[in-house]
Amino acid sequence: MNDISSILKTFDDKKKIIITAHVNPDGDAIGSELALARYLKGIGKNVRIINLSPTPHFLQFLLSDSSEIELYDAAQHQQVIVEAELIIMLDLNQLSRTGLMEDQIRLSSAKKICIDHHEYPENFADIELIDTTKSSTGELIYELLNEANYKLDYNIALPLYVAILTDTGSFKYDRTTPKVHRIVANLLETGIETKNIFREIYDQGTSNRIKLLGRALSSLTLCCDDKVSYMIVRKSDLFETATSEEDVEGFVNYNLSIKGVEVGLLFFETNEGIKVSFRSVDTVPVNQLANKFNGGGHFHAAGARINGNNFEQSIKNVLNETEKYFV
Repeated sequence: MNDISSILKTFDDKKKIIITAHVNPDGDAIGSELALARYLKGIGKNVRIINLSPTPHFLQFLLSDSSEIELYDAAQHQQVIVEAELIIMLDLNQLSRTGLMEDQIRLSSAKKICIDHHEYPENFADIELIDTTKSSTGELIYELLNEANYKLDYNIALPLYVAILTDTGSFKYDRTTPKVHRIVANLLETGIETKNIFREIYDQGTSNRIKLLGRALSSLTLCCDDKVSYMIVRKSDLFETATSEEDVEGFVNYNLSIKGVEVGLLFFETNEGIKVSFRSVDTVPVNQLANKFNGGGHFHAAGARINGNNFEQSIKNVLNETEKYFV
């Protein structure tokens, strides 16, 4: 069922609500969670946001306090999930994207709602609001609140703005429609200072992150007649620059700044294997490419995690699949 009115009716009927998003949440996930939770609390609901992964440092300015988003702990939250009447999953359409929370959510008797804008949904929820034409989950949350005739204030408009800003690549991706700009105009009218928000998200990195970026850029390699560019970040790079996985965010986009490059890849070594970020600027559907490695995303932006210890072989496998688009 893909019906906003059904979702709003469910909100009326339920009191204890959990909101969660995918592992390693981005601006769209965090912004959508905060906006929806603040709305629900405003209409008298008992709402808890519980995520498997910590909130990235560059998004923590959105939090009213450190407890607004809880970090999942099985011992602490198992009973909370059992007692929940409604569980809302945002910015994901495969329940495995909740990681260690997946089994508890599946076993819960709570009603489940999925709100998302990615392709290839699993269809695990009782009610779905999935629209792959939308720029972001934040855009869908805006439409939901608009249908509820809820007058947005700054505290809800701000995370929605961040959700849309980050998932449109600062309004440069294909799904940045005229409607998106009209939505953003309405959000800005609540008093959002765009310069300050941009600086909080994009211009507050540490010197160590810049050093890590230097290492990534030094690994940059072109292939497929210079139509594909890729970079590599090893675990040793993080250790030697005193950085974390969070600091790698956005590095993949530097590949696309090279003239003639159509696909950019970032290979990041993790404890479990390798994380691959895919980007494209033209006709290559990188979500389909990521899907070959059990990943997913959008036409021009996607990701995948490949478990295993053979880092070099994983890179070779991804490059071989990428090359097929240029034969």
